[in-house]
Amino acid sequence: MNKKLKIDKVFLFSVILLSAFGFLIFSSASLGLLAKEVSNYNFVAAKQFIGLMIGLVAFLLMSKLPYKTLRKYSFYIFISAIIINLLLFIPFISVSHGGASRWIDLGPITFQPSELLKIAFIIYFAAWLSGVKDKVSSIKYSILPYLGIVSILSMILLAQSDTDTLVVISGTGILMLYAAGSKTKHVATLILALLILVSIVIAVRPYARQRVMTFFNSSVNSQSSGYQIQQSLIAIGSGGFTGRGFGQSIQKFNYLPEPIGDSIFAVQAEEFGFIGSIALVLLFVFFLIKTIKISIRTEDSFGGLLALGIGILIITESFMNISSMLGIIPLSGMPLLFVSHGGTALIITLAAVGIIANISKFQKNI
Repeated sequence: MNKKLKIDKVFLFSVILLSAFGFLIFSSASLGLLAKEVSNYNFVAAKQFIGLMIGLVAFLLMSKLPYKTLRKYSFYIFISAIIINLLLFIPFISVSHGGASRWIDLGPITFQPSELLKIAFIIYFAAWLSGVKDKVSSIKYSILPYLGIVSILSMILLAQSDTDTLVVISGTGILMLYAAGSKTKHVATLILALLILVSIVIAVRPYARQRVMTFFNSSVNSQSSGYQIQQSLIAIGSGGFTGRGFGQSIQKFNYLPEPIGDSIFAVQAEEFGFIGSIALVLLFVFFLIKTIKISIRTEDSFGGLLALGIGILIITESFMNISSMLGIIPLSGMPLLFVSHGGTALIITLAAVGIIANISKFQKNI
């Protein structure tokens, strides 16, 4: 066994490319704010830059922290994340936006605690699965613990109207179970249960039902619920093969809702075209492939499952965003990681890939 003392250079290269390309896209998309107010643009641009700098520091710190330390404190990390999310139910602390209370107000800054919950879940679940080892093939040590954890998270996230995060966490957990050695029939059962849960949420929650109805016929309410997807498709289509050019998007000026948030992929597609969009997707795929290789070559099961879980989480969120902007799935509130506005998501994402970077130092020669 050859323990690498340095971060895997190929993995590091993929993170640098995603961070650089992401900030480049954001810099252009944020110009759309100039149509409203110059001071708002300056504030958002500065905030994102600060978030990127803090994120890079978090990456360096987590890349130096031995990942096995996270296993030792995994339960406390998970419980702490749950407690922080429960603060959202205190009226004078939480902040509402778009009808959902998902942010905590700390005066000069706000942050979204569900971002922390995602990573905390992966750390704890990786520790659990690596602890039970071969017992993971039994219902007692696979389906039941998974359902118990997800049930707790469901109550917290559905109370926040955050169905998307619940789906991402649940799906990531199922794939981690499968990678750990859970039986295929158990995994299939959990997938079916997740689909049933999502169907129930769609049936009883008006906002979720409206998303699905808009997905199947966005032209009916083109000026209301279907407006975002209509404008997104216009932006993507007008980008053509090579795009309008950096900074030349038209849709980001008073047309696309959330041009620096949910709709940022549409801005990217308009400016960089089909070529730029494929390049961005391939960057994410490259990142995932490298993460999978690291997880396979890691010397212990905890490190392997942790790296895999983080990689799956990042790709799932990002591809949900891209797919929703293309009209492939209903609109989601998932950010395009490394790209979308949101200091919490950017900092937590870079800290999480810092964990993978640390794991990459300890790979077997295969």
